Amino acid sequence: MISPDLLRILVCPETHAPLVLTKEGHLLSTNRESRRLYRVEDGIPNLLIDESQVLGEEEYDRMMAEAKQAAGHAK
Repeated sequence: MISPDLLRILVCPETHAPLVLTKEGHLLSTNRESRRLYRVEDGIPNLLIDESQVLGEEEYDRMMAEAKQAAGHAK
């Protein structure tokens, strides 16, 4: 799990956009043009651009909506 303090300072290495935590526990760039998903394995974020996944628009929108909803419930 990524701590809230760490999440506040992490950014997408490609676009420098903030990252949000997905319900699966991975990191998603808030930059819709890049739609990059960064895996978190054993609590360690892998922020290598070459190892990230570019999501399709529908999948990105769904995951972003879920992440925003989860963040709203956490407050």
